[in-house]
Amino acid sequence: MAKDVQTRRASTHAPAPGVASRRARATAPRVANISSVAQEAMLPSKILQLNLRDAGDSWRRRREIAKQLREQTPREAHADWSPPKERPDPVATVLQTNEGRQKSLIPIRMGRMAASPFAFLRGAAAVMAWDLAHCPNTGLHVVIDGDAHFNNFGLFGTPERNVVVDLNDFDEVTIGPWGWDLKRLAASINVAGRENGLNRRERRRAVMDCVRGYRWNMERLQSVPVLDLWYRNAVVDRPNEINVKIDAKCRAIIEKAVAKAQAQTNATLLTKVADRGSSGAWRFKEDPPTLTRVDGKTAEKIIDALHEYADTLPRERRYMLNRYHVEDVAHRVVGVGSVGTRAYLALLLGNCDEDPLFLQVKEATVPAHAPYLPSLPNEFRPHGRRVVHGQRLLQAVGDPLLGWTQVDGRPFYVRQMKNMKGSIPAEWLSGKSFEFFSWAWGALLARAHASTGDAAMVAGYVGGSEVYDSAIAEWAEAYGDQTERDHEALVKAIKSGRVQAIHDV
Repeated sequence: MAKDVQTRRASTHAPAPGVASRRARATAPRVANISSVAQEAMLPSKILQLNLRDAGDSWRRRREIAKQLREQTPREAHADWSPPKERPDPVATVLQTNEGRQKSLIPIRMGRMAASPFAFLRGAAAVMAWDLAHCPNTGLHVVIDGDAHFNNFGLFGTPERNVVVDLNDFDEVTIGPWGWDLKRLAASINVAGRENGLNRRERRRAVMDCVRGYRWNMERLQSVPVLDLWYRNAVVDRPNEINVKIDAKCRAIIEKAVAKAQAQTNATLLTKVADRGSSGAWRFKEDPPTLTRVDGKTAEKIIDALHEYADTLPRERRYMLNRYHVEDVAHRVVGVGSVGTRAYLALLLGNCDEDPLFLQVKEATVPAHAPYLPSLPNEFRPHGRRVVHGQRLLQAVGDPLLGWTQVDGRPFYVRQMKNMKGSIPAEWLSGKSFEFFSWAWGALLARAHASTGDAAMVAGYVGGSEVYDSAIAEWAEAYGDQTERDHEALVKAIKSGRVQAIHDV
C-alpha cells in the first residue's frame, strides 16, 4: 500500500472536549477489568521472557482487547499538556544531569543546549522524562529508544553495503510506554517546525503526518509473519521498499544524504582526523575541544577495555577484530546531550597502514526515564549492555561491531565511528519535505516498536481514525510552548551567572 503525503488532508479538529476532566483517571490506567492478555503486555518483565508452550490469542483478538484501554485512557486525553504545580525547575533538572560528567566540558554542553529551543529539547531528555511520566499512557510497554527526536534518525551502511535509514541513537534506551517515544518525536517536530518558519497549522499537519505514519505502519505490521517483521528495513534509495511516493525535492534530499553517507568511511576519515608522524605512524590531529590526545596510561586503559569488549562480540567478529591493532587513541566530544560523558576514539589498523578502522568507545549513563519505570531485567545491565541490546532490538540492521565494556568501573559501549553514516537534519527541510520525513520517521518508529511490542494491541488502541493524531498534535503544540519557556529559563540562568556556558561552533 503506497502512501502519498502530498495528498493527505490536514485535520482541522478542535481540541477534544472534556480532556481536562479525563486527565486524572487517565494518568494511571486500572488493569483489573482488562483481560489477562492486556495485563501481561503491560509488564516490562514479560517482554524478554521466553515461552514456547502457550499459543496465546490471535492478532485480531489482541487488537480487540486493546480497544478496552480506551475506556481507561481515552485517546483524546493525550491532547492535554499543562505543567503540574509540582513540576521541577527545568534548569535544576538539567544541572542534575551534569553530575558525574567531566566538569571541564559541562559549559560546552550548556552552551550547545542554549543555542535554540530545539537544541534544548535534544539535550533535555531528563526534563521531558518527568513530564511524560505525568501524562496519560496506556501502560503497554515496549523497548523504547527514549530519545526519539527528529535528528536521531539517520543513515548507515549494512554489511551488504546498502544504505538504510533508521533510529541511530540509543543512549536512553529502556523498557517503557510506547507513547513516550512518539510524543518526544512529535514534540521535536513541532519545535523544529517553529525554527524552520512553519506556522501553527503547518506544524499541526506535520505532527499529524508523523502519527499517521506510525499508525499506518503499526496497522500494516500487526498481521505480518513474525520473521518477516525482523527482516524488514528501509533502504533509502529503493522507494518501493519504503512504501512511499517521493517527490522530486524529497528525492534530491535523500540522494544528497546517501551520497554523503557513502563517502563517510574509515578510509576517508583517516586523513581528516590523523596525520603521519615523523616515524611514519598515524596519530590523531589535535582539534580541541572536539578531539584531544590522551596520555599513555589512558590509552592503555582503552586498549584493555577493547580486549574486554571483544568478548561481547559474536565469535566470528572476534576473529576479524584480531587482525587489527590499536594505533592511537583520542578523547572526542560528541553531540549535545552527551557532552561531558567520556567518549574515546580508537584508530586501529589492519592489513596495512592504510587499512583503518575507527571505533568509538562511549560512556553509557543511567537513562533519563529510569526514575519513573520499574527496574530493568538483567539482560539490560550494566548500562553499556543496555545500550547494545536496545540498539540490536530496535534497529532493523545493526552494527556488526557493536559491543560493550568498562573503563575504571564505568560502563561503556563500542561501535563503529564511520560506517557510511549520514543524516537528514531538520534544518534542511520545509513544506512538503518536512511533512514527508515527519511521516517517514513515525513509520520507522512503529517498526522499531513492533519488534518488541505487540503491534496488534498498539494498532487496536490508536485505531483507524484521526482521533489520536489530533490529540498528539494538540499536545505537541502545547509542549512546544513549554520547550520555548524552558529554553528561555536556561538562557536567563546563563546570563545571570547561575549556569556557566561556552558557546562553541
